[in-house]
Amino acid sequence: QLHLTMSEKNELSRSLEIVQKELQEKESEMKREISEYKDRLLQAEKEHQDALTEANRKNEAEIEACQNKMNSLEYFISSQKLEIEHLKSNKEELNSSLKEANQTLQELLKTKVR
Repeated sequence: QLHLTMSEKNELSRSLEIVQKELQEKESEMKREISEYKDRLLQAEKEHQDALTEANRKNEAEIEACQNKMNSLEYFISSQKLEIEHLKSNKEELNSSLKEANQTLQELLKTKVR
């Protein structure tokens, strides 16, 4: 009976060792997989961050270009308004001169007729 019990104990011990070894192997495999997933996640996060940074850089450059174009157009509009004011002033001066010239012409014509 003792011999049988000892034999069963030894067999159970061997089985336990095998199960423990299998569990350790499984645990190692799971740790390796977790490490791989973490690495892949970090890589994906880095690529995502890089893409966001590049998109932000492009957007900022585009905003700056639009700002510069808008400033240029505002300057152009301002200079055109000044030009219009200048032309209006010249027109008024020319109209006044034309009116004076017509008056002078009328007076000359009157004196010539006499």
